[in-house]
Amino acid sequence: MPKTAKQLKQLTIDNLPATPTTTQDTKTKPIIQKQICITKMENTTGIDELTLKTNFKLEPSHQAFSKIKAELYFENTHIDTVTIQILQGSLATNELEYSWVIDTKGIAEGTYRLKIEMYEHWPSNEKLYQTTQEITINYIPQTRQSRLIKIPFIKKITSTNIAIITNQEKQIYKDLEKTAKKEPTSQQNK
Repeated sequence: MPKTAKQLKQLTIDNLPATPTTTQDTKTKPIIQKQICITKMENTTGIDELTLKTNFKLEPSHQAFSKIKAELYFENTHIDTVTIQILQGSLATNELEYSWVIDTKGIAEGTYRLKIEMYEHWPSNEKLYQTTQEITINYIPQTRQSRLIKIPFIKKITSTNIAIITNQEKQIYKDLEKTAKKEPTSQQNK
C-alpha cells in the first residue's frame, strides 16, 4: 500500500502550537543593557581656541557597538556632529576618548555651557542608548603676549650726567673702528 504524502500546514495565529510552561523556559538570562557613559569632560584654552576632551565608556563591551554619533552644543546651539567608528579586535578597548578643538575667535571672556549628546544611530533615524552631559567653562581668551612674555625686558634707560653705552651702541662703535682701519689700507693700494 503506498503511503500518502502528508500535507504541511502553514502556521497562523489560530493554529500556533502551545508553548510549554516548564521551569526551564521561564528562566531567562539577565539582559545586559547597552549603554554609553560619558566619564569625563575637561577643557583647555589656547590662543583663539578651546579644546574639549571627552572620555566615554561603552557597556557591556565595545563589541556591542559599531558606530556612534556625538553632537556638540555651545550655549544650546548645535555646532558639530561627528560619527565615531568603533574599532573591533584585540587592540580595541571599552573606554574611548574624543576631542574637539573649537575656534573661539571673537568669543568674549565669560562663562559658557558646552553639552555633548552621544547615541547609537539607526537608519530609521532613531537615537538609541542616548546619553547627555554638560560642562560649564570659564572662558578666558589667551593672547600671544600673555603666553609668550614671562619675564619683563628693559625698553629704555635714562639718566642724568652719566653716559651709558648699550650693547647695540658698542656694536656700532666696533663697526666704525673696523671701517676706519680698512680705509687707510685701501688708500695706500691706489
